[in-house]
Amino acid sequence: MDSLLIQGGRPLNGRVDISGSKNASLPMLAACLMADGPTRLHGVPRLSDIASMIELLRSLGCDITRNDPPSLGDTGKIDFAGRPALDGPLDIDPVDESPDTCTYDLVKTMRASVCVLGPMLAKRGRVRFSVPGGCAIGDRPIDLHIRGLKKLGATFRQDGGYIIGEAPDGGLRGTTLYLGGARGPTVLGTINVLCAAALANGTTHIVGAACEPEVADVAQILNKMGAQIRGAGSPEIVIQGVDRLVGVTHTVIPDRIETGTFVLAAAMTQGELRLRNARRDHLIAVIDAYEQADICVEDDDENGELVAHAPDGLKPVDVTTQPYPGFPTDLQAQFMAAMCLADGGSIITERIYPERFTHVAELNRLGANVVKEGPSAIVRGGGKLQGATVMCTDLRASAALLLAGLAASGETRLDRIYHIDRGYEKLEEKLQAVGGRIERVNDKADAQIIAA
Repeated sequence: MDSLLIQGGRPLNGRVDISGSKNASLPMLAACLMADGPTRLHGVPRLSDIASMIELLRSLGCDITRNDPPSLGDTGKIDFAGRPALDGPLDIDPVDESPDTCTYDLVKTMRASVCVLGPMLAKRGRVRFSVPGGCAIGDRPIDLHIRGLKKLGATFRQDGGYIIGEAPDGGLRGTTLYLGGARGPTVLGTINVLCAAALANGTTHIVGAACEPEVADVAQILNKMGAQIRGAGSPEIVIQGVDRLVGVTHTVIPDRIETGTFVLAAAMTQGELRLRNARRDHLIAVIDAYEQADICVEDDDENGELVAHAPDGLKPVDVTTQPYPGFPTDLQAQFMAAMCLADGGSIITERIYPERFTHVAELNRLGANVVKEGPSAIVRGGGKLQGATVMCTDLRASAALLLAGLAASGETRLDRIYHIDRGYEKLEEKLQAVGGRIERVNDKADAQIIAA
């Protein structure tokens, strides 16, 4: 199993290319099931979750090809001193519409596999689906997905550990439905219903829709395919069903969570990073919190970059995670790591996934002083972080520990880093390119060397 060794206490300086959005790419790949003909997607990041989705779509009858340019070859290496266009586009062509089963082995590690429900019901009329897996950050049921699809006329039953969904004779039917939940709107649930409604009969009106940029990006590619969707990115979306969708070419939006993570990397190491392919307009609440913490995020319009640094150290800031456009739960752990360095106390409150605090104990192993109180964590900053061996427990907790390791004195070892590979493209290589002393090691390989 791979680990990362980090020599901390060194400022990061240079340019970083922000990859395409993981959370937009995954449901967008699933949406390609609905098109007649091939779709080309630019900017899809190289992640283990993406690889899992590709295998799932192949099992559902899709031909998928990654078109790497000659300069990339078979190595998979990316020159991060250049533009991110080295990552070749993906071609997705649903050539066989007969398969209908999403097996347990293909969905057990990736929650986003649930995104195939809506497209499969809309296009093929049936899906046999095992409940998905993913990060262990608390209960994340798919009730809202099922409820929304039932409103469109789908029926569901359980059989042998699988959920079997079927569209009625004549196809799904448009309706008015509410998708809000106890913790706010559901992003993937909104996208599932959005996709299903695109090929339904009549008009669908979604009330309480998720407003995230990733929802708007999926709606944009569907409209390119021929769908008629209005209001995506707002709490109310109207979809007029159409008879068919066709393959198109589309570029995925930049990953706003990766952008927010690299801004904190610059601030926590007292360096300066210039971020290309980043969108300030997707991070308004995040940048507001960062600026309260004395983190500068400036626009370099001439070069199309965001410039991040914290010249005078960090101030403590209280934040509460909220649905978009509020502060995202996916940056909560990373911001907590930054607040461990701030001069004073701060309170981090988690309103989306109240159990998402597995990183607290590991941060404390690095010398932080964080106490969990219900859905909040009280951070007493101002101390020094010191390298230690810590364990990654989920995707964003892993990023938080990596940031803490970069800021800590001495060596930090991150174990179980497969979580990082699920959501950050070539993260250690990007950090190495801007001065990070970070190395990937494999325990099995090290053991073989010692034995020899």
